[in-house]
Amino acid sequence: MRTTFVAAMCCCSLALAAAQQGKDTVTANPFYAEYRTPFQTPPFELIRNEHYRPAFLEGMERQRRGVGAIVATTEPATFLNTVDALERSGGLLERVSNVFYALHESNNSDGLQKIAVEMAPLLSKQTDDIYLNDRLFRRVEAVYAQREKLPLNAEQLMLLETTYRNFVRGGVHLAGEQQKRFRRINEELSTLALQFEDNVLQETNRFALVVDHGEDLAGLPPEVIDGAARLAKESGREGKWVFTIQKPSMLPFLTYARNRSLREKIYKAYITKGDHKDKFDNKKIIARIAALRVERSHLLGYKTYADFALERAMAKNPAAVYDLLRQLWAPSMKVAGKERSDMQAIIKKEGGNFKLASWDWWYYADKVRREKYDLDENELRPYFLMDNVRRGAFDVATKLYGIHFTERKDIPPYDAGVTVFEVSNSDGSALGVLYTDYFPRSSKRAGAWCGTFRRQDIVGDSLVIPLVYNVGNFSRPSGDQPSLLSLEEVETLFHEFGHALHALFSHVAYSDLPIPSDFVELPSQIMERWAVEPDVLRSYARHYKTGEPMPQALIEKINRSSTFNQGFVTVEYLAASFLDMDWHTLKGTTPVDAAVFERSSFSRIGLMPEIVSRYRSTYFRHIVGGYAAGYYSYIWADLLVSDAFEAFREKGIFDQETAKSFRDNILAKGGSEDPMSMYVKFRGKKPTIEPLLKKRGLL
Repeated sequence: MRTTFVAAMCCCSLALAAAQQGKDTVTANPFYAEYRTPFQTPPFELIRNEHYRPAFLEGMERQRRGVGAIVATTEPATFLNTVDALERSGGLLERVSNVFYALHESNNSDGLQKIAVEMAPLLSKQTDDIYLNDRLFRRVEAVYAQREKLPLNAEQLMLLETTYRNFVRGGVHLAGEQQKRFRRINEELSTLALQFEDNVLQETNRFALVVDHGEDLAGLPPEVIDGAARLAKESGREGKWVFTIQKPSMLPFLTYARNRSLREKIYKAYITKGDHKDKFDNKKIIARIAALRVERSHLLGYKTYADFALERAMAKNPAAVYDLLRQLWAPSMKVAGKERSDMQAIIKKEGGNFKLASWDWWYYADKVRREKYDLDENELRPYFLMDNVRRGAFDVATKLYGIHFTERKDIPPYDAGVTVFEVSNSDGSALGVLYTDYFPRSSKRAGAWCGTFRRQDIVGDSLVIPLVYNVGNFSRPSGDQPSLLSLEEVETLFHEFGHALHALFSHVAYSDLPIPSDFVELPSQIMERWAVEPDVLRSYARHYKTGEPMPQALIEKINRSSTFNQGFVTVEYLAASFLDMDWHTLKGTTPVDAAVFERSSFSRIGLMPEIVSRYRSTYFRHIVGGYAAGYYSYIWADLLVSDAFEAFREKGIFDQETAKSFRDNILAKGGSEDPMSMYVKFRGKKPTIEPLLKKRGLL
């Protein structure tokens, strides 16, 4: 079934019968007619806020009529007239949802937020009306009962099994008051998720560290100071300097500013988002979400939400996740402890009489990096011009898969900061369209992500190409200086591009088949490995002024320091993964005290005070969205990646045979097969943990 972003990310979705309210004519509302743009890309210049609501309502009505037709037919249930027909229902709803929720995340406004709040319960009802439709389920069940006798291919069988499970997991076996309660839970969860997200955005935007005196900028590179002056001017504070808790602004300040008290101020603002006992406080919301998820899981017969969520993941159950996290925790803490000692030694050597604190970590880690590896992050940035880094990622894809990227200025973007590319196969045929949107703005949520305005599809004998977008919050141009990225931002750009390749190479009949989160990060994280390969660095890392390639000595420094600070990186990540699992292995349906619960979670694993979890509960967007009981997925995928990249190393990182196998067995398959089966077809064996430990310097 065609699902919306909200349904997929917030377990919502719902129906409606308000056709009379959709008074827009077909010609007035761009969503109703076929787009008259290259590759039928969304005509953003024509789409206005007032188009969304009627298009949502009409889309829900059309889907409802389609479902009604499936139920009303007197023909015996077959795969085509029931399962395939249900999967292909909701085309208009998917079209408007894909555009709306993409912009809701990257170009939000009060108008869009109002629409999102109004639509959430309606979309939740739409999904429930489908999955709680007993007559529809009986038709699906009739086909499912014959599955071993039907002439179905592997992908059709996967769709049948997934559809059947979706009904069971969607509450079809519930009756009476239990079903009514199930609906109310889904509706409330859809609304709470939106409120949580909006609170995080509001909190991020309302903080500004305003520096009045130049001496407080000591240690900061000139380009960072220039960027802060530009932000001050934009916010009406000309003559001052402004830093925000967006990472491109905050992390350079934490890394270079000598003023320790100001480092503390900005860092505490970041880690207390949603925790100020005001209208943007998220503690009660996250506790309520967790409690409702428990209650819903109990209604469906699961002990915890994690048992429900992981049933379809590679990990399968909470015990397997906790086992992996615990295997990594002790060696990571040991390495992080050594890193802490190294930094404390520098503090002592410099005459400091204080103990290292969490807001000191970036500052003193940079000193350790310079001392141990003679590597200064500022040496790297001039070689990481954003346009060159993007071109470097494109070139890797060209060398691996023979595809090409051509900028298309005739395809309308949704914001002036967006660049659009046509992606073509080696024979010149269209593979897809890629939108890149890399710089922060107040209307964009923090972080980086990938999505689609249209997924790949096959209609009859015709291939419908995907429309994919990559979004980031990278260092912006400042004055005469272009966008120069940090090494972390470079790896993030490659990471999201890996997700884009996964979407672009998809070649399945049913692109809605879900891909487990602990597998979907494999294509993204493996792309990060190419970013710092010496041969790749030499091709794209060129000085933005001279055009000279990055010196070999600097490339060697990057590779020698590859395990630097990995104790910290792994510990802060694992702490968040434990927190996620702890929230979702709760068994009680009464909301807990979020602050007490979080402290207990970190105390139980012995998290050192000098490291704060990568995400705290009040701004942990992943677990409110699609990674609930799934934040561990990044480390699970890294285990796969560490093993999988060895396949490329064994024959050469651009070996065509290996690349073709990865494309055919992983990237092209979507959710059409069992993930471990796909992996074994590519690698020839199941992965082991040793390459991951080695890669992170934890052995």
